[in-house]
Amino acid sequence: MASNGFKDRVAIISMGCTKFGDHWDKSADDLVVDAVDECVNSLNGKLELSNVDAFWVGTQGSGMAGVTLSRPLHVSAPVTRVENYCATGSDSVRNAAYAVGSGAYDVVMAVGVEKLKDSSYSGLTAAWPPSDGTKVDWTAPASFSLLAPAYAKKYGIDEKLMRDVLTHIAWKNHQNGSLNSRAQFRKAISKETIDRSPQIAGQLGVFDCSGVADGAAAAIIVRAEDAKKYCDDPMYVKALSLVSGTGAGLRVSDYDFTSFPEVESSAQEAYRQAGISEPRTEISFAEVHDCFTPTELVLMEDLGFSARGAAWQDVLDGFFDLNGGLPVNPDGGLKSFGHPIGASGLRMLFECWLQLSGKAEKRQLDNPRLGLTHNLGGQPGECVSFVSIVGNQLG
Repeated sequence: MASNGFKDRVAIISMGCTKFGDHWDKSADDLVVDAVDECVNSLNGKLELSNVDAFWVGTQGSGMAGVTLSRPLHVSAPVTRVENYCATGSDSVRNAAYAVGSGAYDVVMAVGVEKLKDSSYSGLTAAWPPSDGTKVDWTAPASFSLLAPAYAKKYGIDEKLMRDVLTHIAWKNHQNGSLNSRAQFRKAISKETIDRSPQIAGQLGVFDCSGVADGAAAAIIVRAEDAKKYCDDPMYVKALSLVSGTGAGLRVSDYDFTSFPEVESSAQEAYRQAGISEPRTEISFAEVHDCFTPTELVLMEDLGFSARGAAWQDVLDGFFDLNGGLPVNPDGGLKSFGHPIGASGLRMLFECWLQLSGKAEKRQLDNPRLGLTHNLGGQPGECVSFVSIVGNQLG
């Protein structure tokens, strides 16, 4: 697998993001309008919605076809609906960015939206197509709970130490979310409370699982050479990588639930596109798909931030804390910010937008240069993985 990539060919010139959480008084249409209005209005009249040539909207279950976006925005334009599990929002950005990078359009918009709180669903909302009956029938918490005992067994970690590792991840992300006015959960949670929370599946308690939320986010993308016409601090796209796995992990006996091969492949491709050889030191911060706390642990190794078998120690050492060597999920992640499926990937990029332009308020990092976002959709052994790398400077 390889891609020519388009490092520094396109740039994000504006973004908008709603608060994630309980929006009982708003529809998916309302959330779309809120995110898009913020995105367009922040350009202070330098670009209007009518100047956007084409749109991509990512939603897993809150709308069908392009009218999901064209109806609430009152636009008549090319609108493509994108769905790719929990990587839906990220894939809307990927498609929109490639459209500009190819020269097909000058100005495009990517939007992600999901309305889950009053849908009676949590997590993926689609009706699964008929199968031959061999697919594993389990919940998301059940499938991801297998990561923790598998990792502990492989690397010789006892149950108490493993609990400390998972607790620290949840504690960190809630600490970060408490500094974020748009997060679903804005309260710091003590480690004692996390440890004593009701069990959901395996070792996973309530605070090991991401929340169910409503939300929307949007981005405007142009060619890199045009970016400064619209804003002083554009965010340049260095890499976009997407890998859909074969699902072999659920069919073979040697898959050990301590890694996501799709994540490792998509990360390596993104690093190749961006010219990164040492992600642990070259990446300033990362937004990753912490749907469950053991997922974040395993991702640290698949993304090359920790050596195999060493991520648990890095977690306990605070290396991924807000003041650590490589802050992970400075906005609170899925765990604290919330997870409206179609919007999550764009929300990650929104945090990059804020951090790289120095607008992240109390959680602002010191002089970040490169941000990474990662989305995972599906389950261990059968998933899609997306990795983006963005920066605030060309080159």
